[in-house]
Amino acid sequence: MRPPLLSDRFPFPSEIAFAHRTSARNNSFMRLVRLPALVLIFFVASSISSALQKQPSSDYRARRVALGNDLHGGVAILFAAEEPALDFDPYRQDSDFYYLTGWNEPGAALLIVGPASEPERPGQPARVREYREILFLPTRNLRMETYTGAKMDAATPGVSRLTGVDAVEPMASLADDLNKLIADDRRLAFNVWTQPRMKAAESLLEFTAATLGATAPASKDVTTLLTPLRETKDAGEIELLKKASTASIDGQKAMMQSVRPGETERTIAGIMTAVWYKHGCERPSYAPIVGTGIDSTILHYSENSRTIEDGDIVVVDAACEYSMYASDITRTVPANGHFTPRQREIYNVVLGAQQAAIDAFVAGKSKINDFSHRDPDTLDAAAYNYINTHGKDLHGQPLGKYWLHGLGHMVGIDVHDPAQYPAVLKPGMVFTIEPGVYIPEEKLGVRIECDFLVGSDGKLIDLDADLPHTAEEVEAAMRK
Repeated sequence: MRPPLLSDRFPFPSEIAFAHRTSARNNSFMRLVRLPALVLIFFVASSISSALQKQPSSDYRARRVALGNDLHGGVAILFAAEEPALDFDPYRQDSDFYYLTGWNEPGAALLIVGPASEPERPGQPARVREYREILFLPTRNLRMETYTGAKMDAATPGVSRLTGVDAVEPMASLADDLNKLIADDRRLAFNVWTQPRMKAAESLLEFTAATLGATAPASKDVTTLLTPLRETKDAGEIELLKKASTASIDGQKAMMQSVRPGETERTIAGIMTAVWYKHGCERPSYAPIVGTGIDSTILHYSENSRTIEDGDIVVVDAACEYSMYASDITRTVPANGHFTPRQREIYNVVLGAQQAAIDAFVAGKSKINDFSHRDPDTLDAAAYNYINTHGKDLHGQPLGKYWLHGLGHMVGIDVHDPAQYPAVLKPGMVFTIEPGVYIPEEKLGVRIECDFLVGSDGKLIDLDADLPHTAEEVEAAMRK
């Protein structure tokens, strides 16, 4: 993990003073450039909206309110992801922070105060505290904006409307706001929720304790509250996931047209990446896996340095993000466009295992990610039982021991989105079904992975249905 930068940490008093001096210099610079406020708003809004396709502000606010209700009168403080160590490295927002705000800039923080109506002591009148939300933004640095483009801060006209958050304040106000909340109700010191292992949160709580002359507030892990919220996707999230799938499918189709003996694994990864960028995607969902021959048996192989040879089988686990939402697709193809009889046999075993899991699915009952493969309610068990009863290795042994991972995982803002595993699959959830068989002795690995949405009617929807699936469809796609 990179060390936190100054803008990512809570500003201590000396830093607050520096921020005020910087703000004064920036204000003077602003008067010199005489940029009309309306023009500034246009440039700022354009730079933010053009980067990612955001959902309506009401969607993010609904998530914040849901979190606020789960705090049971507590306080949640979340920080944006740290700035990259090098200014030309790409920036990716903290997933929880983005889920709640849609904000994709570093140096920010979010404070949510949960509603409460509880007496301090039995028999006393209840102290009512209403829901509040505040987005804290760092002071603009106009000199740096010549390199980074226009930014917003709390002084930007219309900033609350542009960010969609009820209140926006300077980052320097965060400590004061938290201190006042805890001073007004000391019980809050034991009901503060933050991201785990976040240096900025640790610094803030230590400073708050020093200011109040008390021990540091005991923070709780806010991800335990956000995980169940993020498991089920709303309509806007599903549309973004579908766009990520569409771009990923086109990348996989381009792969099928490009795989041939003499080509390199890295070239295939590059061809797919170009397709994703053409779709407006910002990055791969994960390091692309293009494994040929023995590399096809390595689960998370990503070196992509070998040259494809005639007769090889090639596992391609590669997909992209669209506006922060991920896809996760794997297809297995023959290097020369034709599966050998043995390759086809193992391919069909894996394909049958995936279909067995699909056939076993029951919304509200079925679960995924039971690594023991023994729980009859898991789709893992259905797929494993199929693999272990269909086909043998070269020594006549069942193939179950050659499946080395769970059947699937949630997909969302993260390619492995958070969930409470083993996860019961309900409408609105998006997850993978990805059985595999990996036999190093034969240099033969096969994985088939698709993204599925549980529809409102409880039926499975294959988000990757437009991508060749069967061995015959794959061979046909490679001939075009």
